Amino acid sequence: MIRNIVFDIGNVLAGFQWQEFFHSFGYSDEVFHKLADATVRSSVWNEMDRGKMSDEELLSAFIANDPSIEEQIREVFTDVKGMVVRYEYAIPWIRELKEKGFGIYVISNFARKAHAQCSDALDFLSEVDGAILSYQVELIKPAIEIYQLLCSRYGLEPQECVFIDDVEENVEAARRAGMQGIRFSTLAQTQKELGGLLGAQA
Repeated sequence: MIRNIVFDIGNVLAGFQWQEFFHSFGYSDEVFHKLADATVRSSVWNEMDRGKMSDEELLSAFIANDPSIEEQIREVFTDVKGMVVRYEYAIPWIRELKEKGFGIYVISNFARKAHAQCSDALDFLSEVDGAILSYQVELIKPAIEIYQLLCSRYGLEPQECVFIDDVEENVEAARRAGMQGIRFSTLAQTQKELGGLLGAQA
C-alpha cells in the first residue's frame, strides 16, 4: 500500500530555468552556448549538486572549462536567484495529498548555492514531512543510496513509497530501491498515473 509520495524538485515542483536565467543577462547566442557548455552542460555541474566542492572551487572549475568567458561566468554565478521558480500548483498539490493522509517527502539533486539563493522558490519545503537535498548528504541521484537514506532517516518502507521525477534514470533507481515510480512529463499525466496507483489499492 502506498503511504508516502516522494517528489523530485527540478521540473516537478519548481522549474529549473537556467536558459531563461542565462538569457536575462543579454549575452549573445555564442556566449550563451559557451556558458552552458562550461557550466550546466559540463560534468562539473553534477559536482555542484554533490556538495563536496566549495563554491569557490566550483567557480574555478567552471572557469577552467572556458577561460575566455571568465567575466560572464563570474557575473552569472554571483547570485543565481531566479534560476529556480516554484510552480503555482506545487503547494496546493502537496496539501491535497497530505489531506488524504499521505506522507510527503523530497529527494532532489540540489546545490548549496541554489538552496541559499533560491529559497523563496522552495517555500513548499516547509509543507513536506522530510527532504534530502543532495549537497547536504554528498550523494546524487541515481545513486541507490540516496533513496535508501530517505527511508532510513524517516522510517519509511520503500514498498510504501512512490517516487516522482522527470528523469527516467532516477525513477528506475527508485524502483531498484524498492519504491514504485512515475516519470513526470506533465502535471495532468502524473496525477492520472498517481491516481491509478492509489485507486488500485482502495
